[in-house]
Amino acid sequence: MEIRRDIYLDKLISKKHNKLIKVITGIRRCGKSYLLFNLFKDHLESEGVSDDHIIEMAFDLYENIEYRNPKVFFPYVRERIKDKEMYYVLLDEVQLLEEFEAVLNSLSRMKNVDV
Repeated sequence: MEIRRDIYLDKLISKKHNKLIKVITGIRRCGKSYLLFNLFKDHLESEGVSDDHIIEMAFDLYENIEYRNPKVFFPYVRERIKDKEMYYVLLDEVQLLEEFEAVLNSLSRMKNVDV
C-alpha cells in the first residue's frame, strides 16, 4: 500500500527552482527517502525530466561510502552535468557527506542545478 503524501509532495514541488536548498525533515522511518526518491522523482519524470538529469545519492548505503568524500562526490556530480538544462540533485542522509555545507553551497550556486 502506497501512502501518497500529497501535501508534502506539493510543498516540495512548489519550492522547485527557487535556488534554495530543500530540506526534508522528520522522525526516523517516516518516509522522507520515499518522498524524495519515489514520489518526487516520479513527479519530475512525469514532467518530462530525463533520468540523466536526476542525480541521486544515498550516503547511508555502503556502496556509496566513497562519495562521502567531497573530493569524490563533487566531481561525480559535475561530470553528470552535460548541458545547460536543469539538473535535480536528490541527496539522502547528506549529513554523512564530509563538508556537506560547502558542497551544497557550491551546488546551489550553479545556475542549472536544483538541490
